[in-house]
Amino acid sequence: MTSLQRPAAFADLLGAPLEELAVAAFAKAREAHGFVVTYSPKVFIPLTKLCRDRCGYCTFAQAPAHVAAPYMSLDEVMAVASAGRDAGCTEALFTLGERPELRYDEAARWLAARGYQSTVDYVANAAQMVLEGTGLLPHANAGALFAHELRQLREVSASQGMMLESLADLEAHRLAPDKDPRRRLDTLRYAGELAIPFTTGLLVGIGESREQRLDTLEAIRVAHEEFGHVQEVIIQNFLPKPRTAMANEPAASDEEFHWTIAVARLVLPDSIHLQAPPNLSDDPARLLDHGIDDFGGISPVTADHVNPERAWPAVATLADECDSRGFNLVPRLTVYPRFIDGDGFLDEKVRPYVLAHADASLLARNDLWASGSDVTPPEAPTTRTRTSALTSVLKRYQPGYELDREELTTLFGARGADFNAVVERADDLRQQLVGDPVSFVINRNINYTNVCTFKCRFCAFSKGPLSLNLRGDPYLLTLDEISERVREAEAKGATEVCLQGGIHPKFDGDYYIDVVAAVRAGSPSIHIHAFSALEVFEGARRSGQDLATYLTRLKDAGLKTLPGTAAEILDDDVRAVLCPDKINTAQWLDVHRAAHSVGLRSNITIMFGAVEGVDSWATHLLRTRDLQKETGGFTEFVPLPFVHMATPIFLKGRSRRGPTFREAVLMHSVARLHYATLIDNIQVSWVKMGVEGSRRILQAGANDLGGTLMDENISRAAGATHGQEMDVETLRELVAPLGRPLRQRSTLYQTL
Repeated sequence: MTSLQRPAAFADLLGAPLEELAVAAFAKAREAHGFVVTYSPKVFIPLTKLCRDRCGYCTFAQAPAHVAAPYMSLDEVMAVASAGRDAGCTEALFTLGERPELRYDEAARWLAARGYQSTVDYVANAAQMVLEGTGLLPHANAGALFAHELRQLREVSASQGMMLESLADLEAHRLAPDKDPRRRLDTLRYAGELAIPFTTGLLVGIGESREQRLDTLEAIRVAHEEFGHVQEVIIQNFLPKPRTAMANEPAASDEEFHWTIAVARLVLPDSIHLQAPPNLSDDPARLLDHGIDDFGGISPVTADHVNPERAWPAVATLADECDSRGFNLVPRLTVYPRFIDGDGFLDEKVRPYVLAHADASLLARNDLWASGSDVTPPEAPTTRTRTSALTSVLKRYQPGYELDREELTTLFGARGADFNAVVERADDLRQQLVGDPVSFVINRNINYTNVCTFKCRFCAFSKGPLSLNLRGDPYLLTLDEISERVREAEAKGATEVCLQGGIHPKFDGDYYIDVVAAVRAGSPSIHIHAFSALEVFEGARRSGQDLATYLTRLKDAGLKTLPGTAAEILDDDVRAVLCPDKINTAQWLDVHRAAHSVGLRSNITIMFGAVEGVDSWATHLLRTRDLQKETGGFTEFVPLPFVHMATPIFLKGRSRRGPTFREAVLMHSVARLHYATLIDNIQVSWVKMGVEGSRRILQAGANDLGGTLMDENISRAAGATHGQEMDVETLRELVAPLGRPLRQRSTLYQTL
């Protein structure tokens, strides 16, 4: 069947049985897109129902006498968009008649009275208002456009579209000058030249032949091969409507409709997604058997104004139907992942709004929860679908098995029942390796300065422009103040102080030695857990000493362990975005390798959910596992979900809103499997995850709550509502519903 994928084999496609085509198309779709099927939560904004074209099948277009006004007002547009935002939509689909001002004086006068040169000019203004006023991502479906019009809409929309329908000369288009095939193809090519993520498609059953459908698909393929801009192709079945010229024509048969879907999947490149509208089929999930991987837009707010007689399916019902066929139904954005991450397909003014809606896979975030927020986490999935890829990974897994990059990304991609399976396996392993106790340490954070010469773009703690009134004035604690805070911490029962701060321009290498001495002056016995890899690296550099020598000096002064901070993501491409002037991956690893060599233990952290993808998570886990196999010096793994609210990188529109709850849980669960037999302890940050989120993660492989954190400031500076301190009684209340014992520990995990 591979020959069927070649356009030269059209004769084979025309002669092959549908059953054979469907099998090949299904296999090709699953190879390209797996068992995730997507849809876009949207609102439908019919900006104008006036149109200069008179297509033989259309009931969307109306005469001026049949509409209240030639165009929706901006207030009406914003009301619909706001309702969609409140209902959890991410897309605003602008659908409209083509160039009505060229046919109707009423339209021309309406536009001129409001200062618009054309309908497209008005679309651009309305889209900009929706984008900036609600955050919904406009998809402009404004018909056959010229290059300058596409360019104008590109600046205010995340994607655009225009159905080719058919390149044949059809009676249905006799009175539709904008359906001229040359005009449509020119629009498709202009969109490619302008790097616009573009949607197009076919309308099946309006008088065209199978050969003509193949010609249309071939034209799409050729344009995409040149420009790479076609993100999806819609295969839509014709349904006759009353009061149209084609009212008495037969509907597209299932045979023709399904044949077209299957050959589209076989003809088109894998990078193009294939969609069929779910409301135009009585059994939409059946369309998956013929090669689709997307259901298009589904609205909880507005009707399908093009096919108002066909209601949208309930997403929950469609999800159940997909689940019964082995698929996970997942929301996406109007622009597909491949077009979000680089390649210049998004206008830089639009990109921040896209990133704000995106998860780590660059699909749509599927919950309202955010790290550091007080939003209740979503419930666990109830679907039954298990995919063969993930099932295979878990089947061959046993403690000590070395997961490779592909296996890690498979686990991180788990959804639905796959997600539950990873969580359950991780928690079973937690019980097997460390038992039921939930451990914690009583400690105090001492952030001795917020002045820093480094410009980490995710940091809201270091001194800079005020945001959320959390950062205040620059400060540097005196050594006496550090000693006093240590005495206060010990008096409150703390067994550990954790010291971290900015890299002050006046520090020399001896400063960190002096800080350790100041802690010892405050307490001769308290455990000193201090200094990120960046602080150690800078201290050694400013002292003119190698890492091992400098770390030995710190140890001799009283330092006991190092935190794993400053790791962020151990992938230098990501670090170039997050912290370009900070230590690189190799330097972070060198600091911890040297620490372990002189007898200092440390931990691994990962800050995730800002700009990186799942592959970078795998890179981080693989590099730290390799070092642990080499030194055995890490005591725990501590995931730190990115808190976005007041960070410079988010406020500038260059990051996501941190991980989704699913992603945060999986980071802990996958780490439990990944580090098994090498690192026993997986810690959940209650500062980042909150009480309920921490409970859920303690049931997903984690066994430790970290510290009580008197004076935790860094997450609070980024906008977290949690922080400052969690007393022991509150920790006890957090753990109580789990029926597991709470145990106080030392920094090195000895029970106290």
